Amino acid sequence: MKFLKQHLYIIAGLLALGACKPEIKTPQPSRGSADFSRFIAVGNSLTAGYADGGLYLAGQQVSFPNLIANQMKLVGGGPFSQPLFSTDQANGSGYLTLTGFNADGTPIIKQVTTNLAIRGVVTIPGFGNATLYTKYTGDINNYGVPGIKLQQILYAPYGNLNGYFERMLPGNSPTNSTTYLDFVTAKPFTFFSSWLGDNDALSYATSGGAGDVLTDKAQFNQLYQVLIARLTAGGQKGVVATVPDVTSIPYFNTVTVGAIVAGVQKANPAVTGIYINALTSASTTGTYAPRIATAKDLILLSFSTAKIGQPVTTQLGPLPYGLTPLTPIDNQYVLDQNEVALTEAYVSSYNQTIKTVAATYGLAVFDAFAYLNQIKANGIAVNGVNLTSNYISGGLFSLDGVHLTPQGYAFISNGIISVINAKYGSSIPFVNVANYTGVKFP
Repeated sequence: MKFLKQHLYIIAGLLALGACKPEIKTPQPSRGSADFSRFIAVGNSLTAGYADGGLYLAGQQVSFPNLIANQMKLVGGGPFSQPLFSTDQANGSGYLTLTGFNADGTPIIKQVTTNLAIRGVVTIPGFGNATLYTKYTGDINNYGVPGIKLQQILYAPYGNLNGYFERMLPGNSPTNSTTYLDFVTAKPFTFFSSWLGDNDALSYATSGGAGDVLTDKAQFNQLYQVLIARLTAGGQKGVVATVPDVTSIPYFNTVTVGAIVAGVQKANPAVTGIYINALTSASTTGTYAPRIATAKDLILLSFSTAKIGQPVTTQLGPLPYGLTPLTPIDNQYVLDQNEVALTEAYVSSYNQTIKTVAATYGLAVFDAFAYLNQIKANGIAVNGVNLTSNYISGGLFSLDGVHLTPQGYAFISNGIISVINAKYGSSIPFVNVANYTGVKFP
């Protein structure tokens, strides 16, 4: 009997402990002070879901605005329409795919060229050729236009020059005259995201400083104020994103000076370095001169290392490409140290503008610059998925080394959701990153 009483006391004690067990409560989804009934997304390729060097249906479907809109539906958000390519033309503009690896471990990447949505090419006098895509005629909530700069949001002819924008417009190039800002604000909306400004620095950087220019800081400031004033004109709330550190992405950190030199030295141990044609000062009016490259000079992912050492005709006769001051690596393949400094200075100015204007209008701010740099420095584990900024293996960046994978877009979506929730007292549920893929392996 004593044994039985002891067990009854133990059972009673366990039941009491069970009754005192803390209850874990998940916050009920709430919209807080925001209205998500008509959410629109304003931006460039990152907003559109561009990936792997192209815009295609599978990428559009995992765009961060679409992922966020799906979560917003749990707190009263409305329908979210995107200018999707059809299933028959699902490959859109075409894109890159990983088909295997060479014996040395380098990836074999090919271009997808079937089931495209290209309807033709038009020549615009004074500008060159513009590729046109199959028109989209339905409702639009995602206004992401690959390639657009903040600098171009008030430029009336832009709807003729950018095929991704042209396909959303009712008119055909070269007859369009609707500005991007007028287009995105033509219909009423209650909440917005804006991620513009990246291309104002990125286009310069990805051209090696040779094929584009950085948008003037004062002009950027002026246009950003115009943009946000228009987007909030009806009292709308929203979230804006800063410009990422464009020089930190895999496009600039995969092919390195050290790796190239090491490869050359296997065949010719006497080689001590490679030559580049570099900006002599961190100024937009600087001049260029050949010099030995250092680790602070960034080789673009587009550069083929097979070019190194190939004979180039000079006034002194044939000389090996990249290995002499007379045959430096061409500007368009290198963002040299001074160009890096110049790019970083402009991005810093752009981001100060974005934060200042956002504070003036009481908007949520997603600091993409800090967010992505934190990943580059330390990596992150989320929903059991490890993400880094490494090319291909990192899970975050797609095959073009600039844009994101589905996992990357899901991760960014959660960053944006977190600042919306914090600013407006909402409790939009997060996206499960584990439900999305990184680079697809063959």
